[in-house]
Amino acid sequence: MSSRSLPRPQSAAMTEGLTRATHRALLYAMGLSREDLRKPLVGIVNSFNELVPGHIHLQPLCQAAKLGVAEAGGTPLEFPAIAICDGLCTGLEGMKMPMISRELIADSIEVMAKAHALDALVLLTNCDKVTPAMLMAAARLNIPAVLVSGGPMETGCMEGQPACYVDLIQSEALVARGEMTPEALEAFEHTATPGPGSCNMLGTANTMNILAEALGMAPPDNGLIPATFGARLALARHAGRLVIQLLEKGILPRHILTPEAFENALAVDMAIGGSTNTALHLPAIAHAAGLALDLEAFEKASARTPHLVHMKPSGPYFPRDVYDAGGIPALMNELARHGLIHGECLTVTGRTIGENIAGRAIRRKEVIHPVESPVRPSGGLAILYGSLAPEGAIVKSSAVAEEMLVHRGPARVFDREEPALEAILAGQIRPGDVVVIRYEGPKGGPGMREMLMPTSALIGMGLGRSVALVTDGRFSGATQGACVGHVTPEAYLGGPIALVHEGDLIAIDIPAGRIDLAVSAEELARRRAAWRLPENTRLEPGSLLDRYRRSVAPATRGCILE
Repeated sequence: MSSRSLPRPQSAAMTEGLTRATHRALLYAMGLSREDLRKPLVGIVNSFNELVPGHIHLQPLCQAAKLGVAEAGGTPLEFPAIAICDGLCTGLEGMKMPMISRELIADSIEVMAKAHALDALVLLTNCDKVTPAMLMAAARLNIPAVLVSGGPMETGCMEGQPACYVDLIQSEALVARGEMTPEALEAFEHTATPGPGSCNMLGTANTMNILAEALGMAPPDNGLIPATFGARLALARHAGRLVIQLLEKGILPRHILTPEAFENALAVDMAIGGSTNTALHLPAIAHAAGLALDLEAFEKASARTPHLVHMKPSGPYFPRDVYDAGGIPALMNELARHGLIHGECLTVTGRTIGENIAGRAIRRKEVIHPVESPVRPSGGLAILYGSLAPEGAIVKSSAVAEEMLVHRGPARVFDREEPALEAILAGQIRPGDVVVIRYEGPKGGPGMREMLMPTSALIGMGLGRSVALVTDGRFSGATQGACVGHVTPEAYLGGPIALVHEGDLIAIDIPAGRIDLAVSAEELARRRAAWRLPENTRLEPGSLLDRYRRSVAPATRGCILE
């Protein structure tokens, strides 16, 4: 494609004219030519770093994307984005930072693209908050953009059997119970996550990379081509070419991110049993695109969409299995055959979703179930309301044992994650209990830490089929069990979860969409009058966490900043 066929780029405001001599000189100082400046300037947003396994391998993908842009007639210009590894900060104070990083990443991309009059973006991503952040930035800027992820890591191994990150974290509790030796755990550490890529399960990272594909903002197979495959490099190069085509055709993110596109993403989310964090990220992306997406949309999608893919942690299959079974295009084609996908939605390929998925068939029906024989008849996420969560809560119903779909038990109350984890590993939690972890919400944490370590400890201690966990914090996509998160209003704001006392009965009915505290209104009024914020919720005035606390909206609104 010749650059002469392209419309005049907006970067011309920076590179053309008498008063732009200094601008051109600064660009020449980096080795660019006059011809380079006449082409569209395409930002290659590279979230590579040496701290995160999901991003350690992005440099070759970045070079491939640059090559694709150059081949298609653009000038690629790389700049960085940060990326946090949730796995490295889980259970630590550092887990307060990932949700905050979503806003920092989106803001930094917006700043760079606006400051330098970039014409388009290729967004190289992989992990939990990075993908939604980049989509938020693309929606805000509304310049041509293509997202491409680094892909999932290969399946791990434990004593000759396939395994993944979630199996490893649950093994820590097996050591605490004396059912696994420390030596065996150490050996497993070397084989559970064998190489680069996003964690080898349906965590938030892989869920969001899949949903970027379902939204139409990433090319087909973006979600599941393994990180180590040459096809992943080819996809990045293709993304570079595609973004120039989008520029030529005038296709912008908000042409793609329509209400129907979000309905497609919700359908895929329910069909795969995706991470509960999608209820934070999809509303935030929609908000950036000038749309509203509330919990009711998740409820409706769950009611109409069957659960078709049983991936780890809730099922036996790994990302590689689903890719080999036909991938997300095959799943979407199956949904489209039953009227559950809007096939007319535009995508970054310049074609519609229907055109992208045409001819893609399921190759292993035990991995990707047909609609006629689903894993479960409704979607993998459920929204709950009730006296404990008047404004809503969420549970990954696909990861809940049948016997725990309805549960009633006494509350074991903890004001932070750490004492709850200690109590679980010390054997102080009994079958039938409901563990309540509060003051971990968007404002209370602040930063809404993931409760992966307590939930995994419950599984490892043999309590996954008898104990529920309820929190105003959030969960990792690796979480399984009767774990209810995003309880709103959160404890920091004096929501009912702040008024729960040790031993109060909590009733959870996932099929009915209910979560209730069995305490009279009169007693709750007395408790509310006496309620005070705990001392450990205080923050240093003016700190990043303090500023986030003052700005962040509730989980039910995607933790957007107000």
